[in-house]
Amino acid sequence: MSAKAYLEITMVISEANRPAAAKVYSDYRQPFLSGIQGAVSKELLIRDEDVQVLHGFDSVEHARAYLESELFQKDVFVGLKPLWSADPEVKIYLAV
Repeated sequence: MSAKAYLEITMVISEANRPAAAKVYSDYRQPFLSGIQGAVSKELLIRDEDVQVLHGFDSVEHARAYLESELFQKDVFVGLKPLWSADPEVKIYLAV
């Protein structure tokens, strides 16, 4: 199934903290794909200036719901927050 919506979270994370951020991504990738309603993909995108996690969903509603999920609020968010150099930028896109 191809994604109908994307949740993009862009984070400024220092080079020193990137291995820890990659571990959070790896640890929660499969639980996201198998346990979050409507999840279809999750990719880690790395640039010199920031790190992005691109989540694919079957609907915008499921993308929004993930941000309120226990997995995001109690695991992913808690694991990443100490690694940020600035507040993350969160965007949801509808794929047409």
